[in-house]
Amino acid sequence: MPHTLNHIAILTSGGDAPGMNSALFAVTKTAQLQGIKVSGVRKGFDGLIDNDLVPLEFQTLQHTMHLGGTVLKTARSERFLTIAGRNQAVDTLLKNNIDGLIAIGGDGTFKGIESLSQSCAIPCIGIPGTIDNDIAGTEVTLGFDSAVNTAMQCIDIIRDTAESHSRVFLIEVMGRDSGYIAIYAGLTSAADAILIPESIKDINYLLEKINRYNSEHAFIVVVAEGDEVGVELVAKKISEINSAIDLRVTKLGHLQRGGNPSAADRMLAIRLSVAAVNALIKGERNKMVGLLNNQLRLTPFTQIAKQHKVSQELHTLLTVFSC
Repeated sequence: MPHTLNHIAILTSGGDAPGMNSALFAVTKTAQLQGIKVSGVRKGFDGLIDNDLVPLEFQTLQHTMHLGGTVLKTARSERFLTIAGRNQAVDTLLKNNIDGLIAIGGDGTFKGIESLSQSCAIPCIGIPGTIDNDIAGTEVTLGFDSAVNTAMQCIDIIRDTAESHSRVFLIEVMGRDSGYIAIYAGLTSAADAILIPESIKDINYLLEKINRYNSEHAFIVVVAEGDEVGVELVAKKISEINSAIDLRVTKLGHLQRGGNPSAADRMLAIRLSVAAVNALIKGERNKMVGLLNNQLRLTPFTQIAKQHKVSQELHTLLTVFSC
């Protein structure tokens, strides 16, 4: 049933991702053009607990659409894990006459919203925002494309110095539970080997290639931070095989989360945000909006979980290009 909306709240939670500000702008403009007031919750669930709300206007947010990070700030809230914390969050929503909530984040964010829904009847819609691209219910998450482009550009730059010195470089990219950034950044930068958490054989392929390595060219290895071997152990194993190899380790770290969102992420933010507002208006609740076969789809929070698999196609590509 259609739901009467007068006042929407929106928050960003968990790790920041490029495109979050684009989503804030798109949600606010979509809502305000339909006469719906929008408030931003600062610092994620902590802001709900502390009643830290600010009015949002799309004319102002328009000037932040190109920025990385989130102007609303973000945090992981230990207090929200408690019943008392969630009750305070509900009080904030009721006190401010909020009749719809949109949350941008990952699986932890949606689990939090799901638990909140057990304490109140306010409908909630989620927008997947995480650079790891590891959320079920969508083929791509907000921030992934930007993070991959940043990592790819860094690997390209590192290759310049690696070629000059004929060095082996181990480059660690983000991906605690997912190898998507490593796969995409590694394949598009022609890495010699790619190690991901989803495979236990990739280290064997790498060591076989290192055993044959005797070249004046660079040798680039991309390692996801969540790989079960770990970049330090990989470096140790390589040195044990050939101590004469000129080896360097570079961790790209949090720079992958920052920077201007790509055109793809800005467009994704617009599509997901418009769909999120329209879903609330239509009476949908406790669902995440995502893209499946490039079509907008809603998935209940109860079915949202981290993806721990990559497709067979990607495994095949890894075999062809990095073995």
